[in-house]
Amino acid sequence: MHIFKRFATGLALTATLLLTTGCGTLSTIGKLEDGAGAEASRMWDRWIEGNGDIAIATTWERKVKEGVSAKEVEEILKFVATERNMRDVGTLPLSQELAARSGKKEKLLTVYSFCSPETARKMVNFSPHMSAYLPCRVTLVEHDDGSLWMYTLNMDMMVKMGRKLPSPLKEEAMAVRNTIWEMMERGSKGQF
Repeated sequence: MHIFKRFATGLALTATLLLTTGCGTLSTIGKLEDGAGAEASRMWDRWIEGNGDIAIATTWERKVKEGVSAKEVEEILKFVATERNMRDVGTLPLSQELAARSGKKEKLLTVYSFCSPETARKMVNFSPHMSAYLPCRVTLVEHDDGSLWMYTLNMDMMVKMGRKLPSPLKEEAMAVRNTIWEMMERGSKGQF
């Protein structure tokens, strides 16, 4: 049933696009990465499941395993970045800043930023609009129940859903995507 729903949704979306944009759509489809439609369909499903919350559709999330501390997650993120030759380009401890301003304890909210400068430059050369996604960020968020969650941009949008990336940029972008994925996986499980 789910496969039929996805197929029907994809078919309806394709028909709508073709009817409303015509030849431009056909021309653009030929320039997209293989599998772009499947990735768009996954995003569409998440958008619907999230009641129209575009942030749900465009991000990855992982619940941090109970017993894994925020400090351990931070260390793992930085460890994976070093292993994979990505730069740690900053940490924004928003909850600490808010607590300093209000004088009240705040739920944890920290933004970690990472970058592969060479890949970033090549992506921006390919599409200046990609600069809006720089640097790669992973956030650590404490929910009302005290659980920790990690969030990051769905890197598959960049690599699998857009215009075809030329080689070696495609391989470099996949390496960044895989590093962020590994950060999420290992950080959420407390795996150094």
